[in-house]
Amino acid sequence: MMSDTQTLEPTVTIDDVRAAAQRVSGALVRTPTMHSRTLSEITGAQIWLKFENLQFTASYKERGALNKLLVMDKTQRDRGVIAASAGNHAQGLSYHGTRLGVPVTIVMPRTTPMVKVMQTEQVGGKVVLEGETFDDAAAHACKLEKELGLTFVHPFDDPAIAAGQGTVALEMFEDAPEIDMLALPIGGGGLATGVGTVARALKPDVGLIGVEAKLYPSLYNRLKGTDLPCGGDTLAEGIAVKEPGVFTGGALAKLLDDIALVDEPALESAVALLLQIEKTVVEGAGAAGLAAVCSHKELFAGRNVGIVLCGGNIDTRLLANVLLRDLARSGRLARLRITLQDRPGALFKVMREFDRHQVNIIEIYHQRIFTTLPAKGLVTDIECEARDRFQLDALIDALRAKGYSVGHVELN
Repeated sequence: MMSDTQTLEPTVTIDDVRAAAQRVSGALVRTPTMHSRTLSEITGAQIWLKFENLQFTASYKERGALNKLLVMDKTQRDRGVIAASAGNHAQGLSYHGTRLGVPVTIVMPRTTPMVKVMQTEQVGGKVVLEGETFDDAAAHACKLEKELGLTFVHPFDDPAIAAGQGTVALEMFEDAPEIDMLALPIGGGGLATGVGTVARALKPDVGLIGVEAKLYPSLYNRLKGTDLPCGGDTLAEGIAVKEPGVFTGGALAKLLDDIALVDEPALESAVALLLQIEKTVVEGAGAAGLAAVCSHKELFAGRNVGIVLCGGNIDTRLLANVLLRDLARSGRLARLRITLQDRPGALFKVMREFDRHQVNIIEIYHQRIFTTLPAKGLVTDIECEARDRFQLDALIDALRAKGYSVGHVELN
């Protein structure tokens, strides 16, 4: 049995992962690994998806949290555990801790959205709000750990956590032994370390590509010796980590073949693709693997690529925005800015062109006051929906042919 205390050079092996799989068996959803014919056609690789967003708390994080709880001794479990998290680790630890009768305290920043606080409390966690940032919350968690005699459960930098996460790979290779490459999202590195360890043991020549959000290239900087800026608002907040783990960072330096960075449009597109094609909801971090395959096709071309859809916890309003932005990028939604003369019938004449090209108008915005045009000038923004980019371009060409000034209001 793996010790729950880290040594100076902690390690995780495939035997640790197999032992973890036995411990957690029956307490987790054995999620499917399925081939996607359509995504394979789009990307030029054979795509295999592991649906970890189907876990009870919609994330693979349950695996590591449960394994960690099960390797702790009874005294530690009776006293309780503590963690700093505003995401999936909080819910996974709270759910399985409560199920096992282990008191769970989660420290979150005061800025945490209330929905995440409520979700954690609903599965049994006691939430303490402290500080303005995650670092503030983590420092307070360490303070409470000592004061209350609790056991701190790190979200990623722990061999027992990584071993639990590695059970994902045992199931993937059992269901799809043809997989010969993995696109692994990396935040702190627990999932990539566990899965990578299993993959290298079962298939030494397997391709292992780590994936980080372009805004948070923390491990990329460490392994490649670069100094890219690290920070900002990313859709993939689940992997928005400024410093990878000490244990996981060292392990991944030996395991990975390369690291790919994915930008925000790629993450948004991947979330939309998975909903539209696979009818499955994923969060930004959960779509990172597919975003990498779509953005770096040359790395994955012709390979059997395994992708872990590692989480499905995304705010519904944010998801709606992502889908609408994706429609705009594909040319199906647009906001056209048209300059008119302020004359009777001017707008009607423009509407006739929309009707002639069968482009649906969603909203119209008239700008008469707050404009730099002369007093008799008029700017009209028209939000519209087309069948595809070609239909929209034909409308724009027709309007310009009639002398109108037409421009796109671009996405930021």
